[in-house]
Amino acid sequence: MRKLILFSCFMVGMAFAAQSQQLYMPRNIKQAYQKGTRSMDGKPGKKYWQNSARYAITITAAPPNRTIRGTEEITYVNNSPDTLRQLVFKLFLNSHQPGAIRQSAVSANYLTSGIHIDKYAENNTSKTWQDAGSSTVKRVGLTKPLLPRDSVKLSLDWHYDISVESNREGALDSTTFFLAYFYPRVAVYDDYNGWDRTDFTEAQEFYNDFNDYSLTVNVPKNYVVWATGNLLNTDEVLQPTYAKRLNESMRTDSVVHIATLAEMTAGNVTKSQAVNSWKWSASYVPDVALCISNHYVWDASSVVVDKSTKRRASVQAAFLDTAKDFHQMVDFGRHSLDWFSNNWPGIPYPYPKTTIVQGFADMEYPMMVNDATTDDLNFSRFVAEHEIAHTWFPFYMGINETRYGFMDEGWVTALEYLISQADLGTETATRNFQQFRVAYWSKDPSAEQDLPIITPANILSGAALGNNEYGKAAIGYLALKELLGDAVFKKALHDFMDRWHGKHPTPWDMFYSFNDASGQDLNWFWNNWFFSNHYIDYSIRQVIPSASKCTISLENIGGYVAPVDIVVTYTDGTTETFHQTPNLWKANQKQATVNLTTKKKVQAVTLQGGIFMDADPSNNSWKAK
Repeated sequence: MRKLILFSCFMVGMAFAAQSQQLYMPRNIKQAYQKGTRSMDGKPGKKYWQNSARYAITITAAPPNRTIRGTEEITYVNNSPDTLRQLVFKLFLNSHQPGAIRQSAVSANYLTSGIHIDKYAENNTSKTWQDAGSSTVKRVGLTKPLLPRDSVKLSLDWHYDISVESNREGALDSTTFFLAYFYPRVAVYDDYNGWDRTDFTEAQEFYNDFNDYSLTVNVPKNYVVWATGNLLNTDEVLQPTYAKRLNESMRTDSVVHIATLAEMTAGNVTKSQAVNSWKWSASYVPDVALCISNHYVWDASSVVVDKSTKRRASVQAAFLDTAKDFHQMVDFGRHSLDWFSNNWPGIPYPYPKTTIVQGFADMEYPMMVNDATTDDLNFSRFVAEHEIAHTWFPFYMGINETRYGFMDEGWVTALEYLISQADLGTETATRNFQQFRVAYWSKDPSAEQDLPIITPANILSGAALGNNEYGKAAIGYLALKELLGDAVFKKALHDFMDRWHGKHPTPWDMFYSFNDASGQDLNWFWNNWFFSNHYIDYSIRQVIPSASKCTISLENIGGYVAPVDIVVTYTDGTTETFHQTPNLWKANQKQATVNLTTKKKVQAVTLQGGIFMDADPSNNSWKAK
């Protein structure tokens, strides 16, 4: 019996090994599958776990004074099977220090002394906090080891100076501040990498646990606060007229002007006490952000995001009255939530609100967007749509953007193209996408352009980082959409999202989930697009026309399997387009033969890729002699 058991275990192990070798898998990822926290069918494993915390944060700000003071209590829950003897904190604002590691240069106005921890306590016992210097990561030993299924209570007081020059966060002007990454937080401890000790270099983005937040923002009278989550004390901080307008905006499709510039500058909007405490709550989100101002105007409306339940989401905008595009921003936001909820990805917007703030970053946060103003309404809408799409990737899906940014930027860039087709028509959307997302790397033969998309982004920079995360990954997903067809693709996408939202999926979880949900072994496709050094370059090797058909031999020089249109021009001047999906290359990724049924004499044949741009179009045409 023992021999039979050993043999069975051996066979199971061999089956796992054979399957795992189909896609390269790093050793730490492989160990997670072996431990049962993740499963080869693309579902969370039976032993899957993730840690979480409850944050109670109070912030005090008094512009134009740029010093922000904060206190927080964190109840951190260890759901892992491991005993934790230390915690790792993320201190993102230390990236402003002169000695911090950054991937690009900054001006003097961006530099500050970073974040300063004034008090620290573990389970109500004060402890000494050793300064982290310019590091954005800080390890702190626990006095009492944190056992599995146990929790620890942490208390911190801190302060920092907000930077004069704003990027993802900072001073938008002397009395308008955008606060992001402003609080010390416990880093992610996960099942495949342990503690996330990755430094924030201001290039790669973020990886956070799903936490519950209560946030109090103390600001002087006449200041309005916009933040992640639900405002809990509207009547305590707003005068009745403005509280009524805000409440009305939650129930209407019309744009409500909550507070105009004249009303803001007259000091009529907020309650008149010297300091107003704005209280917010957000449940199971990976982060919070906020904006404060005494002169930004405030528009709002709402939109039905779930037609089955009639659930509405609030859409708000905060901006300078001179920003002409932002007077349209609530409508842009409503359109975004409606389209994304009902088309692609086709999952109802999962949060109660979104607020679009005029800033400089073109950056997303849970329920918040920080976008620059432009003179081009189409471009302003495009940027808002892109940042709002991040709600689904990474926030809803809990993606590790730092290492695998192609799982959020790539999906969002694909969504950007799909909604642009609805906004501008396919021709204009395609031209814009070619110019903005594909041509940079398609036409550049440099080695860094062809690094595999799966390469961890935390070791990349420049073109390799940007193109892998955005354009290359996006057209990889769109090629998969063409391969599977819309119905199967949407089913697989929804199954992946249903399985992994609110969790921490890796790329392999995504790949295997699509395999399982589609009922197809797509490893050939994943290997081709995400694990290779390929690019797009096809050539016509031979064309053999006859009276009733045309046989076309193609060569895949670049290696990527992508859709392509074969455009046949007849001798009478008419044309006919034969669309080919990536399935054309499944049997042989180097060469393919296409047999077309034709009823006229063929004069010429041309390959056209649309957004799947060919690196060398010189060999994409044939003419009869």
